[in-house]
Amino acid sequence: MLAEVFAHLRIFVTYGPGMLFLIFLHEAIRVRRPDIIDKENRIRNIETSELLESYDFIVIGGGSAGSVIASRLSEIESWNVLLIEAGPDESLLSEVPFIYPALQHSTLDWEFETEKSDRYCLAMDGICSWPRGKVLGGSSVLNAMMYVRGNRHDYDRWASLGNPGWDYKTMLHYFKKSEDMRDPTLAKSPYHGVNGYLTVEPFHFASPLADVTMAAFEELNFLNEENDINGKSQQGLAQTQGTLRNGLRCSTNKAFLRPANHRPNLHITLNSFVQKILIDPITRNAYGVQFQRENKLFEVHSTKETILCAGAIQSPQLLMLSGIGPASHLNDIGINVIHDSPGVGENLQDHIAMGGVVYLIQNPFSVDTLSFVVPKMANAISIRNFVFNQDGPLYAMGAAETMGFFNTKYQDPNVDWPDVQLFFAAYSDVTDGGLFSQRGSGISYEYYSQVFEHVVYKDSIMIIPLLMRPESRGRILLKSDDPMEYPIIHANYFDSPHDINVLIEGSKFGYEITKTSIFRALNATLNPAVIPNCSGLVYLSDDFWRCMARHYTQTIYHPSGTCKMGPSSDPLAVVDPRLRVHGIHNLRVIDTSIMPYIVTGNTNAPTIAIAEKGADMIKEDHLHYGGKNY
Repeated sequence: MLAEVFAHLRIFVTYGPGMLFLIFLHEAIRVRRPDIIDKENRIRNIETSELLESYDFIVIGGGSAGSVIASRLSEIESWNVLLIEAGPDESLLSEVPFIYPALQHSTLDWEFETEKSDRYCLAMDGICSWPRGKVLGGSSVLNAMMYVRGNRHDYDRWASLGNPGWDYKTMLHYFKKSEDMRDPTLAKSPYHGVNGYLTVEPFHFASPLADVTMAAFEELNFLNEENDINGKSQQGLAQTQGTLRNGLRCSTNKAFLRPANHRPNLHITLNSFVQKILIDPITRNAYGVQFQRENKLFEVHSTKETILCAGAIQSPQLLMLSGIGPASHLNDIGINVIHDSPGVGENLQDHIAMGGVVYLIQNPFSVDTLSFVVPKMANAISIRNFVFNQDGPLYAMGAAETMGFFNTKYQDPNVDWPDVQLFFAAYSDVTDGGLFSQRGSGISYEYYSQVFEHVVYKDSIMIIPLLMRPESRGRILLKSDDPMEYPIIHANYFDSPHDINVLIEGSKFGYEITKTSIFRALNATLNPAVIPNCSGLVYLSDDFWRCMARHYTQTIYHPSGTCKMGPSSDPLAVVDPRLRVHGIHNLRVIDTSIMPYIVTGNTNAPTIAIAEKGADMIKEDHLHYGGKNY
């Protein structure tokens, strides 16, 4: 059974203590937590001999969107559905909230990287690490489990661009449809649902710093009125909601696929890599896929539709490999153009953050530690509490126990549409000694040594500002016509000066929070070690913060927009408002890539809602009746 640990977590010898902890945790789960290891709830990987020659629907990608689509379409008993996923089923360790950073750079991660830049990710030698889930459940297995829907103005803007049915009122229906809210207070709210597959609840363990942060914002009168950033108003600080079930990760695999696993009309093939969508060049009809499994090529046909749910990086990649994309680029690569679609791979957006803004704190309380200092948390006591008491820090989300949304000076204060999100993290580059944070973020050993080495394992809080609505746009391109070769990712962060200016204001606001009375009582002090390249700048000036942002540039893992939704009059629109690929029959894209503009907040919950709506539209089109409940 230890083979699963090594297969799923390539943790190098240099991280020996962390590796041993994960091995012990895995074995404790295997022996003592039957609720987690229960094989009845694990997905059956169909044998290749059982594959049908054709299915009504083929779903490419079993991530946050594809899991929902496959589950919802297979509710129709007369439809046969094939779900193709490039990765395996989830690891037992993916269930444990606290250790989610260890899943990055593992075999569950595609491990994408951006092209090198001299404008951002300078602490990473100019190359940004972009983790993406290569596992059933996709990035909902690797992410920090934060349940955030975005802002009502996001969706109303989508609709105003010529996308009827994508307004906030309609999308609220789909958020509620997917949701099983288990916080008893919020379950009564008109903004939440209780009968969906996706379980949402508070994280089951918090550090003392969660209460400290709430007290600081109460002093500033910046608390969210309902303690619910997914409710009436997004403004202010609130407790983080998580995609959790009984304190454990609730991925889209667990939420949507395991309940459907018994359906004979749903086939799931794992470790299966789609190389091409099959499209008739004359009729432009998508009729199936070609994929590789166990070093063999398979061709399976779809009689109704092929549905692409491979995410913002690989959905445009696969479209281009199949002959749909910018004609000039495809011609350069040597791919026969079936449909010239200039927008494929364009419009790339991401939420970026200024990482590494660590405030050291003193501990005047009668507790061992205020923050999640890893040597005091990742130990036998924590494993024992997790296994026997179903309690303890392994149930925590140290990266953002509380979060808030706020307007900077660049946003109209009279509109509830914040342009900055703040994470308050009791787990930082300091508290874990670089065990997972340095490796996950990709910052160089030299940078870590210069900035954090002298304060490792000290109590601290990290205040992370996130840019919500970037003006900059990147793009995805092919390197070659080889499906196995990763695409070119031009993140293009900070192309617009506006973006870094908003981050600067977010950082300054974070600094002001440490001047509240409760943070002053903790003597909250910005890490005195300044990035060497920033040392000549006036301390706490705009140029100082700008320099920090350019060095510790951190993706929040939300690439979006590369198969933009829009009417045919939009030259960069890849799919129409019913998510059908312009110019191609029987092919849809349903995932985060269809967002015309990235939402104000984390993208996992919106992607699930997009898939819920997409599944209903498919049912409407093929069953020839309307309505929103099937």
